[in-house]
Amino acid sequence: MPDIVYDSLPVAMLFGSLLVFLIIGMPVAFAIGFSALLTIFLNFPIDKSAILTTQQLLGGLDNFGLLALPFFIFAGNLMNSGGIAKRLINFAMLIGGKLPGSLCHVNVIANMMFGSLSGSATASAAAVGGLMGPLQEEKKYPRAFSSAVNIASCPAGLLIPPSNVLILYALVSTTSVQYLFLAGYVPGIIMGLCVMVGVYLFGKRFGVPAETIKLEQSVFKTVIDALPSLFMIFIIMGGIVGGIFTATEASAIAVVYSLILGFAYKEIKVKDLNRIVVDSVIITAIVLMMIGTSSSMSWAMANADIPSFISSFVLEFSDNPIVILILINLIFLVVGTFMDMSPAILIFTPIMLPIATFIGMDPIHFGIMMVFNLSIGICTPPVGTALFVGCSVSGSKLGEVVPKLIPLFLLLIVGLAIVVAFPSITMWLPKLAGYNG
Repeated sequence: MPDIVYDSLPVAMLFGSLLVFLIIGMPVAFAIGFSALLTIFLNFPIDKSAILTTQQLLGGLDNFGLLALPFFIFAGNLMNSGGIAKRLINFAMLIGGKLPGSLCHVNVIANMMFGSLSGSATASAAAVGGLMGPLQEEKKYPRAFSSAVNIASCPAGLLIPPSNVLILYALVSTTSVQYLFLAGYVPGIIMGLCVMVGVYLFGKRFGVPAETIKLEQSVFKTVIDALPSLFMIFIIMGGIVGGIFTATEASAIAVVYSLILGFAYKEIKVKDLNRIVVDSVIITAIVLMMIGTSSSMSWAMANADIPSFISSFVLEFSDNPIVILILINLIFLVVGTFMDMSPAILIFTPIMLPIATFIGMDPIHFGIMMVFNLSIGICTPPVGTALFVGCSVSGSKLGEVVPKLIPLFLLLIVGLAIVVAFPSITMWLPKLAGYNG
C-alpha cells in the first residue's frame, strides 16, 4: 500500500503566517484568526473563506461550559482585591516559616494556594509578589532570585483546581472536568516542591539569608483568618466531585463567596466593584476572542488535514512510544515560549491528543502533562506573561532574573519528567473517585 502524501502548503501557511503575525506584534487572537483565514483561503474563495471563518468563530463560543470562564475570572479578580492573598501568606508562614530562606518558601506556598483559588498565574505573581517583595527587601533577600522564585512558582496554581486552563482543555478534549481537577492536585504540588528544592539547593549561592520567620500574631488567629479563604476550595471541589453542582455552577458560587469574603474583610467597597467588573470583562473578552479564533483555526487545520500531516510526521519520526512522548514534550516546551496557554491548548490539543491516545496515554494524564509544559512556558521569554508581571512587580530587570530562573527551570523539567514517567501520580486521585477511563 503506497504512503499517503500530504500537502505541506497549508501547514506552512498556517504556522508560518501565525509566527510572522506574532513577531510583528499583532494581538494573539487576531494573529490566530488571520492565520486561519489565510489557510482556508487556499481552498475556498475569499468571500466564502471569510464566512467560514466567522461561522467557526461564533460556533466556537456556542458552548454552555464556557460560562465558567467569566465567572472564575471575576472571582479571581475579587480575590485579588479582597485581602485573600494577605491572609494566605500569613498561613503559608506557618508551613514554610521554619525553613532556611523562609520568605522564598512562603512565596512558593502562597502562590500555590492563591493561584489555585484565583485560577491565574499572573494574578498570583502580582498579588503574592507585591506583598512578599517589601518583606524580602526588609530582610535583605536578593531581589532577582526572589523574583525568579515568585515567577517560577506562580503557575503551580494552574494545575491545582479550580483552573481556567483545565476547563478549556476539558472543553476541547471532551474529558471530565471533575476528574481533570482531581488529577491536577499532585502534579501542582510537585511543581511547587521543585521550586522549593531550588531555593534549598541554590538559595545560599544567590545570597538568600538562612533566617526563619517569627509570626507577629498567634497561630490560632492565623489559621482562623485563612480558613474562610481555604474553605472555598472545599466548597467548589466538594460540590463538583460530589455531583452537587457542575463546574459552571461552581464558578458562580465562587463569585458570590469571594464577594462575601471581600466585604467581610472590609477590603472591597461598593465603589470598587465597577473597576473589578470592567477588568473582568476585558480579560473575559480577550480569552473568548482567542477561543473563537482558535475554533476557526481548528476547523482550518481539520479541513486541510493538518492534524493527520503532523501525526504522520511524529509517528514516522519513531515508533517508540517513549521517543514520541519526549518529542511531544519538546514541542510543548517550545510552543510555550512564544504562545500563551489558552490558544496553545485550543490549537494543539486536537493535534497532539490523538497521537497520545494512540501510544496508550490517558487523555486526563495528557492534559495535565500539557498544562505542566505550558506553565513552564509562561515563565520564559519572549512571550512569558508571568515573567514580565513578576519583574514588573519586583522592579527587577529581565537580564538579572532570567539567569536565576534557569536552575529553577531545570528542576521544573525534572518534575515534569516525573509526572510524565509515572502516570499513577496523576491518575490515583481520579481513580479513587471512580474514574475508569
